Amino acid sequence: MLLDARQACSFTDYMVILTGESDRQINTIREELIQSLKKSEAYARHVEGDAGSGWVLIDYVDTVIHIFSPAEREYYGLDTLWSQATPVVHIQ
Repeated sequence: MLLDARQACSFTDYMVILTGESDRQINTIREELIQSLKKSEAYARHVEGDAGSGWVLIDYVDTVIHIFSPAEREYYGLDTLWSQATPVVHIQ
């Protein structure tokens, strides 16, 4: 899910919310995103969490990426928490 958060919060413009089905998939998504964005000269300001915790956050200032396990995504409910943000892309 890609959310345009500019009208809903002051600390970022966009939020990406993803789900990985396993620790391996969460780690792969994290590494692929970081490496792909580096090639475009975009560097993460901060990376927090790991697959074992079920939640990885990658902060690119204008865009914050959340990678969740299914259970953590449901528990934290960012989709609902940021319901005032405008969905740009939503794939299930």
